[in-house]
This record gives sequence, structure tokens and C-alpha cells, in this order.
Amino acid sequence: MRNLAAGLMFAALITPAAASDEPYNAKVSVVFDQALPNVPGKSMRGVLVEYGPGGHNPSHTHPKSAFIYATVIEGSIKSQINDGEVKVYKTGQNWIEVPGDHHRVSANASEREPAKILAVFVLDTGETDLVTPAQ
Repeated sequence: MRNLAAGLMFAALITPAAASDEPYNAKVSVVFDQALPNVPGKSMRGVLVEYGPGGHNPSHTHPKSAFIYATVIEGSIKSQINDGEVKVYKTGQNWIEVPGDHHRVSANASEREPAKILAVFVLDTGETDLVTPAQ
């Protein structure tokens, strides 16, 4: 009985962490995908990330070939790259991610208003998975 109670307590402690590893109130759509004619093997992809109030995506990385320029097009976004500080970006502000970066925090900074990001990737044309959850 004591082991069962300890197991249930452990499960209760880890459940919130596991739940935060799932996207919440977030939609990701590829809005354009174009091979770069003057850079063989490379493409440019536009990705629209739409967060509802309180929305977020789990900690993740992008393909090792990906250079990313992200612009907030609506609302405010909370972001952390690698071990840098958590920053809040407002409409019109932007940041970059270079190959190998770890996007630790990607979230709507507001619990009441929606937010949107347009992320432009330059990456190897053959890449199909744009996001890999962190382990």
C-alpha cells in the first residue's frame, strides 16, 4: 500500500510537466514553400504560428540546416533561445534562430489576447520535419 501511495504521489508530481510538453492553444501552418533557384538544395518556407490566449508550444529544435527569422505580426510573444533570457517581443519585433539553437520557450505572452508569428526558414529543401520536441 505504501508503494502504491508513493507511486501515485510521484505520478501527480510529474503530470504537470508532461502536460506542458504538449502544444496548447497553438496552430502552425506552412504558408509558403519555395525552392531558391540561385541556391541549389535550399528552400525558403514561411510558417505562421497562431497562439490563442495562453497558448504555447513545447521546447523544441528545428532542422540542423535551418536559419530562421521570426517576426511578431500580432500580440506579444514570450521566447527563449538556448540559455538566453526569456524575452517578450511585441508586434513588429523580431529575432533569429541559427542552426542548432534550442527554442526553450515559445508562448503567447498574454492570457487574454491572441498572438501570431511569421517564421521564415531557409533550410535544406528535403527537410520535412520543421520541429523536433526537446528531450
